[in-house]
Parts: sequence; structure tokens; C-alpha cells
Amino acid sequence: MHSKQNDPTGSGHASEGKTLPRRSPVKFSLAAAATVALIVLGVASGLIPRANRQTELNAGTRELSVPTVSVVSPKPGKSGSGLPLAAEVKPWVEAPIFARANGYLKRRLVDIGAEVEAGQLLAEIDTPELNQELERARGQLAQAEATLGLSKITAARWANLLKTASVSEQECAEKQSDLKLKTAIAESARAEVRRLEKLQSFARLTAPFAGTITVRNIDSGDLIAAGSAREIFHLAQTRRLRVFVQVPQSMARSIISGQAAEMSVPELPGRTFPARVVRTAGVIAPDSRTLLVELEVDNSKAEIFAGSYAQVRFTEAKMEAALTLPANTVMFRPEGPRIGVVKEEGTVELRAVKLGRDFGQLIEILAGVDANDRVIINPSDSLADNSMVAVKETAAPNAPAPIPPGPGSHDRQGGASKTEKSQ
Repeated sequence: MHSKQNDPTGSGHASEGKTLPRRSPVKFSLAAAATVALIVLGVASGLIPRANRQTELNAGTRELSVPTVSVVSPKPGKSGSGLPLAAEVKPWVEAPIFARANGYLKRRLVDIGAEVEAGQLLAEIDTPELNQELERARGQLAQAEATLGLSKITAARWANLLKTASVSEQECAEKQSDLKLKTAIAESARAEVRRLEKLQSFARLTAPFAGTITVRNIDSGDLIAAGSAREIFHLAQTRRLRVFVQVPQSMARSIISGQAAEMSVPELPGRTFPARVVRTAGVIAPDSRTLLVELEVDNSKAEIFAGSYAQVRFTEAKMEAALTLPANTVMFRPEGPRIGVVKEEGTVELRAVKLGRDFGQLIEILAGVDANDRVIINPSDSLADNSMVAVKETAAPNAPAPIPPGPGSHDRQGGASKTEKSQ
């Protein structure tokens, strides 16, 4: 029988054989720890992805803040000695033939294309006025010679009379002076005859050297005026040819006399003609900055027309080839052309360069760049000195592109494709 103090309900009645359960402290601690772990895990599962995203964002921001550029290294260009240069072909000797006597063309013996020898008669001019002048000059010469003969006799006589004191010295001196005067008049008449005879010889137009008649501007009966700018014939010697080339200043020092070269003519594709440097002008023309070079070409077979356009290559010229860069690497700034060079630490150096010849996609760089430099392709207008850039890695040249596996094909490891495996 229980007392009231042991009655937990306070009703004063206790049921026999029954007691109330009590919670264990260990289980309570485990439940609390599990609850805390769940809370921490939930918080962590929310914070870790957010932190990862923030890290990726910061990395992307840093990556975007440093521009990525592609670079290229300068390459040696083609040697200027192999470049064809424009040339002008001229006859070895040529001369215009003008008239030196007035008259009418009596007859013409040659026409254009005729091969003539030195001294050959080309045409004859009828010169009636000149003939009359020559006859008059010869008459005046005969008169002067007759007067001279009489003056000689008179002077000799007065010299003998002076010895016997038959005449005065004054009279003798006058006769001697008259002899000298008559002698001078006779010499003048002879000179006039010689002049007119020489002019009369110009009535026969002859070839000054062997060659080809290339121009004929007269015909029989035409009026010929001496000293006129009208060219009667033009004679050219084309068995050998002179070839003139304007060589650029950068190549001028490599050209010497006796050097061999090759000449080509557009009308004869695939053929070259040997040429030889005869002489150079020795000075650079200030207006074109070129050196005039003369070459000799054999044309014994008459395959090349004088006056035509040709191209010459100086095969024996020794000159160092300059470096070249793509045209899209050069920036044209107010202070001059610049290129962007990436240093080892990733910084940019804007470097001044001296440009040479422009080949379209490539530009010759004469100074300011080295073969080991890494030059930026397509630089932006905002590119500045000491700015940071990242160099883009480019694929190796000539690397074969991967071929995607198709039905019935094998992968790179020699295994079957997914299609075969599925079958």
C-alpha cells in the first residue's frame, strides 16, 4: 500500500504495478547533434555553390580584363635581286637624218624596213639655187686669183725699182700692202667655193652607219628646207640592243659592270634573253631615287623589237632580304607607323618601324623589328605601351584536322564506333 507522497498525479490514488517512462540523456544529445548537422549541411549546400560561382566570376573578370591577342614573327622577304624590274629597249645606235641643202627631192632609193650599209645612198635632192651660188662663187674666185696675179707682178716690179731709187719707199709699201689685200680676197673666195661645194655634197643623203631605216617622211618631189625640224629618215642599228633599267636605291649597291642578268618580253612568254650590265649612271636620281643601269642584249636573230617594254632580273646581284610583316600588324599613328611587340612578361611595347616596299598583304620592314619579335596581329586603336595582354595559342601549322567518326568507321583508338557497338 502506497502513501500519498508517491502519487505523481496528486489524486491520492496510485495504480498498482505501473510506472511513467523517463527520457535518456544520450538519445537527446544524438538528436540535437543530428539537428545541428542538418542545419550546417543545409547552410553549406547553399553557400558553397555561391562561393564557387563568385570565384568563377572573379576569374572570368580577371581574364576578360586582359585582352587576348594573336602574334606573328617577322619572316625574311624575297630578295630584291629576283624581282623583275621594268626596262626600256632601245637600238644600239640610232640617228635621225635631216637635210642640209634646200631643194626638191629628186629621187628616194630606200623605204622603211630597208637594211642599208654605211655610206649607201638613200636619196638625192635637186638644188638649182645652190648650184647657181656655187657657179657664182667660182667666178668670183677666178676674178680674185687674176687680181692677185697682177698684184704679185706689180709688187715685185716696185721692189726692184726701189733698189735703184726709181720709186719711193712709200710707193713700194703701198704695192706690197695691195698684194696682201688681193691674197686675202682670193683666200676668202676659195673658202666660199669650198663651203658651197660641201653644201652641194649634202644633196646626196647617205647612211652614216649600217642599220635599218625605221622612219621615212619624204617622197619624190617634196620640198626640202635646210634646218627644218622635219626628219627625212631615221636609221637604227638593232643587231645589238641597249636596255635601260631604273634600279631602286635599296638594290643599287649590288649592281656592278659586267654583271649577268636576264631579260624577258611579254610577247614571248617563257623565254629569257641573256643580258650584261655595260655601265651605270653612278648617281641616284633625286626625283625617283633610282639608279639608271644600261645593259647589252644580243639581237642577231631580230627577235626583239627596239622600243618595246621588257623586264629584267639581276640574277647575280647579291643583296640581303629585308624582314616582312602582314599588313594588318602596322598601326599608322600621328607620330608615324608603329607595331605592337609582346615581351616575355606579357607587356606590350609600341615600337616605331621604317617601312619599305608594299606587297599588298605583306609590308617590308627596313628597321625597328627583329626576327624573334612577337608582333600583334590586328592591334586595337587603344593599344598602349606597357599594357598587359595574353597571347592566344594557335594550332600548329599543317596539323590535320580531326575527322568525326561516321557510321561504320573506327575511333582513333581502333575501337568500334557507337553505331557498331549499338548493333
